[in-house]
Amino acid sequence: MEKGLLSVKEMMAYTGWGENKVRALLNNPTMPFSYKDKTNRLQCNKRLFDKWLDSQCGKQCQKRL
Repeated sequence: MEKGLLSVKEMMAYTGWGENKVRALLNNPTMPFSYKDKTNRLQCNKRLFDKWLDSQCGKQCQKRL
């Protein structure tokens, strides 16, 4: 079963991006995949992130991940 929410470290591993880039995206309130839990821990909704990523760069980008 696939995880629905990714932590910062899991998102870094999933994308290959650095911590600063991931945190900048997740701290941006306009990002539809960004989620903060009760303790303000940053998380990423994987399904919404994949959808957003497709809209940004198309199917070619997903193949590289």
